[in-house]
Amino acid sequence: MSSVSSVNSLASTTTPAIDISSILAATVGANTPGIDVTAAVAAAIYADRAPERAWQADQVTLTSQTTALTAIQTATNDVTTDLNNLNTLTGPLSLRTVTSSDPEEFTATAVAGTVAGSHTVVVNSLATTGSWYSDLESSPTSTLPSSSLTLTTTAGATATIATGAGNAGDTLADLASTINGLGLGVNASVVSDSTGSRLAIIANSSGSAADFSITSANYTGTSWSSPDIPTGDTLGANSFALTSGGTTTTISTTSGETYATLASDINAMNLGVTATAGSNANGTNLSIASTDGTTPFTISEPSFGFTQAAAGANANLTVDGVPVNSASNTVTGAITGVTLSLVGAAPGSVANLTVASNATEVSTAINQLVTDYNSAIGLVNAQFVVGSSGTEGPLGADSVLTNLQSTLEQAVNYVNTPASGTTTVSNLSDLGITTNADGTLALDSTALNTALTNSPSDVQNFFQGTALNGFANTMNTALTTFTDPADGAFTLDLSGISSTNANLTTEINDFESNYITNQQTTLTAEFSSAEIALQQLPTEMAQISAELGNNSNNNNNG
Repeated sequence: MSSVSSVNSLASTTTPAIDISSILAATVGANTPGIDVTAAVAAAIYADRAPERAWQADQVTLTSQTTALTAIQTATNDVTTDLNNLNTLTGPLSLRTVTSSDPEEFTATAVAGTVAGSHTVVVNSLATTGSWYSDLESSPTSTLPSSSLTLTTTAGATATIATGAGNAGDTLADLASTINGLGLGVNASVVSDSTGSRLAIIANSSGSAADFSITSANYTGTSWSSPDIPTGDTLGANSFALTSGGTTTTISTTSGETYATLASDINAMNLGVTATAGSNANGTNLSIASTDGTTPFTISEPSFGFTQAAAGANANLTVDGVPVNSASNTVTGAITGVTLSLVGAAPGSVANLTVASNATEVSTAINQLVTDYNSAIGLVNAQFVVGSSGTEGPLGADSVLTNLQSTLEQAVNYVNTPASGTTTVSNLSDLGITTNADGTLALDSTALNTALTNSPSDVQNFFQGTALNGFANTMNTALTTFTDPADGAFTLDLSGISSTNANLTTEINDFESNYITNQQTTLTAEFSSAEIALQQLPTEMAQISAELGNNSNNNNNG
């Protein structure tokens, strides 16, 4: 085939038809022999890919639609979250603040939904916890005197423990361990200071029902010592009995008396015992011994005794005139939903307790709803704004957006009509919330706070209705047709966009594999042949010219 016929064949057989002149002009120039095959094929393939470019442009639009719709879906979901927050019985509208007019007597908290109102409280006495402490010993490990003690609870449980060498109460530490193992509702521990060590026994809970008592056995023997009192301290008014030789004598002390004076008084009674006042690092004490060293005596004081520090007692108060007793200073049940924490007692002093709506939390929740609503309606409105290109946003023609815009605008026009009685909050404007010209909301904080302060129940009824059927539920139900994750409009619309995008990707891939790849191979071969033909063209033209010259000479010779 001649070079000319090769080029003409390429021009007539390529589909779609190729403008060979344009390709040659672009690849070889007007005065350059030969063809740049790569550039020529690229130019032809670019023309063939025109449908792909249209499909890819559609995909760009679909991506823009997905981005915009996802943002609107998120913003709308935020609105439904806010509505659910305002529609729950444990949410901001149900939260309560409690104020005490005298925090030095009591403080209080209230659970969500507690009825708002005022109450009067008089704290007559606080609950106390029963506690006892032992006589002073030099250290936690000092051997205790031989004696016994009996611990009895208010409930009637009792235990007797022997003290002294070889017994369960050998030392203070041993005695504490033994008592703690009895399960009597008390806790024993050793308390040490600069004067020595004592055993402290405290009930596990306050109140009279948890109280307990300790009695120690009277001492019988030939030698007894009293507990130490700090140096310089004196005795109080008291009395004890001493039995010796079958005779019992009551011995009394007067306030301010010392052990030395008491010893002198006992010795003057000739009771068959000798009393001696002594001292040590812990203070002063009294020792009594049988005069002959063998005749025992009995004293109504134990060798190792206990003193009651506090009796377990119930708190006593009145709430709205009703007497209340509580084993604990944390009082529940006196006011439904309210927990009182008693701090101090002031019998006869009346304090006020006020339960009110938590206006701060409610205001925050309503402000959040307005903010999220404005975000959602703003994103929707933006799709219908005509830009500099003269077109709307990527979703401007989407009916889902038109319906959502209408739903949002209609929802905020909700009117609350009570089944009975009247209300000060029948619409959003009564809360200081009004609609701007562009459909967004404006909130007057002063008006909102006034409504929350003066009419908290009406605010709650507006949002929640009589049975969670107020504004919040009504608007949320309307938006569910868009936000339902299974078959809501957003889900279906996004699914449709995704499906269309996937189909276009398949179209592009199929077009590439079924047409462009083959076309590229064919064009490369044909343009290569044409390029070879063009390279041969000068030689063939020379041959033709030579032949034409020879023929001319032959004719002249004839």
